[in-house]
Amino acid sequence: MQSRIPAMHSLVLAVTLCLPTLASAEAAADATDLDEIVVTATRTEVALQDSVLPAQVIDREEIERTQARSLPELLKGRAGINLTNQGGAGKLTSVFLRGAESDHVLVLVDGVRIGSATAGLASFQDLPVDQIERIEIVRGPRSSLYGSEAIGGVIQIFTRKGGLGFQPHFRIGAGSHNLREASAGFSNRTQRGWISAEGAYQETDGINACRGSGTLFQGCFADEPDEDGYRNVSVSLRGGVNLTDALTLEGHFLNADADNEYDSSIFGGNEAENTQRVAGGKLTWSANDRLKLAVQAGRADDKSDAYYRNAATPDLRTFVNTFDTQRDTASVQADFTLAEGHLLTAGGDWQQDNITSSTGFSVDSRDNTGVFVEYQRRIGTHQWQASVRNDDNEQFGDHLTGSAGWGLAFGDGFRLNASYGTGFKAPTFNDLYYPGSESPDLKPEQSESLNIGVSQYKDNWNWTFNVFETRIDDLIVFVYPPPDYNGIGMNVDEARIRGAEFTVGVQLAGFDISTQLSHIDPRNRSAGYEHNLLARRSRNTARIDVDRAFGDFRVGLTGTGASHRYDNLSNTARLAGYGTLDLRVEYAVTADWTLQARATNVFDRQYETIAWYNQPGREYGLSLRYQPSR
Repeated sequence: MQSRIPAMHSLVLAVTLCLPTLASAEAAADATDLDEIVVTATRTEVALQDSVLPAQVIDREEIERTQARSLPELLKGRAGINLTNQGGAGKLTSVFLRGAESDHVLVLVDGVRIGSATAGLASFQDLPVDQIERIEIVRGPRSSLYGSEAIGGVIQIFTRKGGLGFQPHFRIGAGSHNLREASAGFSNRTQRGWISAEGAYQETDGINACRGSGTLFQGCFADEPDEDGYRNVSVSLRGGVNLTDALTLEGHFLNADADNEYDSSIFGGNEAENTQRVAGGKLTWSANDRLKLAVQAGRADDKSDAYYRNAATPDLRTFVNTFDTQRDTASVQADFTLAEGHLLTAGGDWQQDNITSSTGFSVDSRDNTGVFVEYQRRIGTHQWQASVRNDDNEQFGDHLTGSAGWGLAFGDGFRLNASYGTGFKAPTFNDLYYPGSESPDLKPEQSESLNIGVSQYKDNWNWTFNVFETRIDDLIVFVYPPPDYNGIGMNVDEARIRGAEFTVGVQLAGFDISTQLSHIDPRNRSAGYEHNLLARRSRNTARIDVDRAFGDFRVGLTGTGASHRYDNLSNTARLAGYGTLDLRVEYAVTADWTLQARATNVFDRQYETIAWYNQPGREYGLSLRYQPSR
């Protein structure tokens, strides 16, 4: 793809030429044992502050402190992220990362790629927070390491692992809309190995998901002023054993079964049974200080069965459709330390998608093989990273992507980063083979992005500032050409996205304060919609978290806000901006028992992220947690 952001290229070149002299006399602050480590940005361990691409970590401590009860709630308002939701707990939630499309974010669970091969989306709403140990969010293209989907970035979820020794825990909770929750588990870790098991249950009567548009295919056609409930039952298991000093075998399993009531654009009384299942294993051989080899395999299932009930016969459930994706993956990766400061990584990924559906797709399987190589180099206060990958896809053939990044540490903990990368998104089975709208010759959507950032990390505070630009070509859109005007997918759309992100974290006078601000300008460049904002993305978002301990008490708040957005390409359906405030308090009854209470959307703001679909008003929650002190 021909480069289309020359101004940003020139800026990177100027920065690269002018700033290395700053490092000759001053070095960055030394890393400590407390440095946060990320693996998603480079597929190798890197200190968070040394990541060439902007990254963020949400750990178990933060999950418990914020008292978030869903993954979308945990992601809301974070840097670079826009969310849409179709009516509260368990309803379809889409994540737009850095203004790219909702299917332009790659989602991994313990290294295994998840999502629907038909819709192209991951079910964020069905992944339970009780099963999550940490989340890594990498903003910017990573197709040169992971292949398809990683245009806007990568979100990797790690299931719970636990610390040293035997650690049982459980939690019970209740709240508004008849919310009932319970979770329990244990972990045990020794020098020889580890095991962690978890079970969780969540059920709520929900809210009225959609207020009814009265217009077919707009929001929900039928006006059903009822509560739309949700239930999620999940289990996870993770373990590993050190077979020798050099050889480690580990495995993981996650299963979440969800029952969801929702309001549809056509039928009334809609229900869905959804399953998210991820399983995998990994064998790691650390031959010596210079060579590390890992082999990994996994399977992810994304299944949805839809039904509806007629108001005249509410006890009779009618089947609508089923969509089931079974995704098998395997990878091999070798890390070679060529010399001090030289790391060469090479590997390959294999993926096969198989779909089972009540809809008669003409093709129901596809495989992809990708090979990649990455080189990381540290020279004094300079850091370099470059990677290239080729994907051979059964449907469209070969696609080459690449990235390059540079970082400079200088002054008192300062760091300057610049990176460039290309990305792509393979067409979904719906795009290619949906009956009546088949378009098997579609090309992958492709992008190029540039990022420049500066940051500073100190003992008690840190801040980051990034600006970026992304160009996306060959976006797939449904058109209705003559003479029969049947809808088919075509590569016709273009987009240009510019943005800036600012984050700051500080410990001040006993307060823990975190602020995240984003300005993203996602512009349509397609004929007929030039300069319009891309649908369902706010230009400005913000989040602030403030927490403080007072003896056995801890209090906190989370504020989130988003400016207006449009619900359509023509920018005629305007959705107002909003701001919400959540309050929380916890009390350490003993060293092992903690009582938590929270109030969300305390000002009872009424707002929508998708036209006609309601969002929860003021809600309350209370929980009791047992976790032995370490």
